[in-house]
Amino acid sequence: MKRIGIAGAGFSGAIIANELAKAGYQCVVFEPRSHVAGNCFSERDADTGIVLHKYGPHIFHTDKHHVWDYVTALSEFKPYVNRVKAVSGGQVFSLPINLHTINQFFGTTMSPSQAQAFIREQGDQSIVEPQSFEEQAQKFVGDKLYKAFFYGYTRKQWGREPSELPASILKRLPVRFNYDDNYFNHPHQGMPVEGYTPLVEKLLAHPNIEVRLGTKLTAADKADFDHVFFSGPLDSYFDFKLGRLGYRTLDFKEIRAEGDYQGCAVLNYCEQQVPYTRVSEHKHFAPWEQHAKTVCYEEYSREAGPDDTPYYPVRLVAEKELLEQYVALANNETNITFVGRLGTYRYLDMDVTIDEALQTAAAFLTHQAQGSNMPAFVVPVL
Repeated sequence: MKRIGIAGAGFSGAIIANELAKAGYQCVVFEPRSHVAGNCFSERDADTGIVLHKYGPHIFHTDKHHVWDYVTALSEFKPYVNRVKAVSGGQVFSLPINLHTINQFFGTTMSPSQAQAFIREQGDQSIVEPQSFEEQAQKFVGDKLYKAFFYGYTRKQWGREPSELPASILKRLPVRFNYDDNYFNHPHQGMPVEGYTPLVEKLLAHPNIEVRLGTKLTAADKADFDHVFFSGPLDSYFDFKLGRLGYRTLDFKEIRAEGDYQGCAVLNYCEQQVPYTRVSEHKHFAPWEQHAKTVCYEEYSREAGPDDTPYYPVRLVAEKELLEQYVALANNETNITFVGRLGTYRYLDMDVTIDEALQTAAAFLTHQAQGSNMPAFVVPVL
């Protein structure tokens, strides 16, 4: 029986392990932390009974029907709509920017068509092809909305001026000319009733899978396996010999209180003078449950150090140049494939991570059947 080594027991590692174990491979999953599920790890709080997302909120949303079928076969999901609120200028608004946000902010009662024309006038139409986050915002919503909702929050989140960030970051934030305040526009949205950890545990509960918690898979371990799937940081596999890729990390300040602390699941703080980016109140992620007490977390973003949990790849010019060098090293390796958010140094939503893990497992089985070599990357990284 062929042996497969897998670094990481998050979604990427667990799905690949499950798919290959079902195909008859012996899989050993190495997980440096004391638990499975990676940054999606969740657990019920002993005091309140609330399911806590220990590494920040994870809301499942997708337009990939097969991914939705996949996760709902593993766990019961209940509908959940993410309705984000934002504090700016002493008021609370709805995000993403929608018709209610526009009318409230400007003190108007515009119709959809009137608001669309008005926002077009607000925008800087001299910007033809926005190159930065700032230009993207100023072109499509204008300077007033940009300063109110995006500038301070983005400065805190990324630790850089928005003029230094690529326009692509803002393309993920829609502007709506109706009263729809659903943060996502995907057809499938929901939350696993018992959180994400039991879902990942179910994937790993196969007789052909061995999970080693508190253990890292290193380059030296590769010789013990026929193939390795590495979902840890790409640069860590090479012992950071070319330097470290840049990440942002998050610090969380816990708040425990009675009753309802803020009245919603996520409240963004858009102004720069407030040091945290947002406050999440986790019992609101399960509105079908009732809890007398509450648990919230203030989120503080900063540059990730060597001992920090990496969250968001920076991917600016210097990092992209370094990434190219690490990708070249990876492509010269044999019998290893880099996967997931850390292994490919890309920001990935959960549904994309799951889809790519399924693709990766299928590609490996195809290469095995054909007797051909599995590449270092199944999806383009650069």
